[in-house]
Amino acid sequence: VYKEVLYQLQQEAPRPKRITCPQEVSPWIYSRFHGMISREHADELLGGAEGAYLIRESQRQPGTHTLALRFGHQTLNYRLFYDGKHFVGEKRFESVHDLVTDGLITLYIETKAAEYIAKMTTNPIYEHLGYTSLLKDKMVHRLSRGRTEPRRVTFQRDDRITSPLVRRSALKDSPEKQCSYEKIHNFKVHTFRGPHWCEYCANFMWGLIAQGVRCSDCGLNVHKQCSKLVPSDCQPDLRRIKKVFSCDLTTLVKAHNTTRPMVVDMCIREIELRGLKSEGLYRVSGFSEHIEDVKLSFDRDGEKADISADTYADINIIAGALKLYLRDLPIPVITFDLYSKFIQAAKIPNAESRLEAIHEGLLQLPPAHYETLRYLMAHLKRVTMFEKDNLMSAENLGIVFGPTLMQPPEQNALATLNDMRQQKLVVQLMIEHEDVLF
Repeated sequence: VYKEVLYQLQQEAPRPKRITCPQEVSPWIYSRFHGMISREHADELLGGAEGAYLIRESQRQPGTHTLALRFGHQTLNYRLFYDGKHFVGEKRFESVHDLVTDGLITLYIETKAAEYIAKMTTNPIYEHLGYTSLLKDKMVHRLSRGRTEPRRVTFQRDDRITSPLVRRSALKDSPEKQCSYEKIHNFKVHTFRGPHWCEYCANFMWGLIAQGVRCSDCGLNVHKQCSKLVPSDCQPDLRRIKKVFSCDLTTLVKAHNTTRPMVVDMCIREIELRGLKSEGLYRVSGFSEHIEDVKLSFDRDGEKADISADTYADINIIAGALKLYLRDLPIPVITFDLYSKFIQAAKIPNAESRLEAIHEGLLQLPPAHYETLRYLMAHLKRVTMFEKDNLMSAENLGIVFGPTLMQPPEQNALATLNDMRQQKLVVQLMIEHEDVLF
């Protein structure tokens, strides 16, 4: 299935031949370079040989260096840079020889196969082999167990209903939100050792270094241009997930094949077991070093982390670890792109319209974020049932969790300060109306 065309062209590419100066001009990083010579003189020294190259000092910009390279029956001149590695573009090389080798391969392939490269993504093999076929069975039933689909509700005034909550909102069922735990690939430029073929288009990934990109979560290898066409179907590999805290929420739940992060489940379970009556729950801080220990335990041991009373008698340590986990998410539970929608919803004066707007925002959350928030709000609702003991009302919990669950896209301290009232109100309303909103 894999195509050999580009691999054969790489084998045919001209080999570099350095033309050195017979005497040392300067003790700088480029030994035996040619000093300040003209382009015409450089042409003469290269002698028309394909792949021949030399380094000279620029006449136009003294003190800078130029790579003169013979390719396609002409001399190409590139400004040469050095910052510990050599480069003329994005790629950085240990030696100028490697830089020229990679450049000749790229020039040769892009010259000989420009039309082929332009069309190589039009008939991908991605759906038929490799990564996708191995994951297909997992993706059919992944996360199907225990899923709670978001309900779409309409908030309507009904004066005949006396319950304070239901008076604000009578539910109407409508089509459920179709959810799948989709995750985009986390592609990063990668240098492959030995020949590698793209797992999207099946073509060879040419060059010496940075030939393509690899998903750091699942290991998928593709051309940089192909990465823009790969579906959002990343299935993270647990062997590649180095930690639990500060890991993207969707990445973590997909890697562990769960609906919510284990940290949320385990901490809430422990808190509800022995901490619901603890005065100042979530407001009183646990000892910071012990909270850090819990974090390290989850990162090291995952779901086998021991957070029992025998290990951490103070329930505020577990509550603090849960808040730290939520605060350290690279994308908050209420995502950056929906932040302003929730803030604006909180500013709506009409109570029914305000709840409607918050509900609309919830429906737009990624599934892993929605499920985590739903589970957390149900827990916090139970916390408020013990308000006489723990002194934590929905408003108090909103003050604590507002800035934890919602963070503005730009880390602007003034904007965060101005939005604190709305952050608190959003969380307070989600707790008070948890059974309606979710």
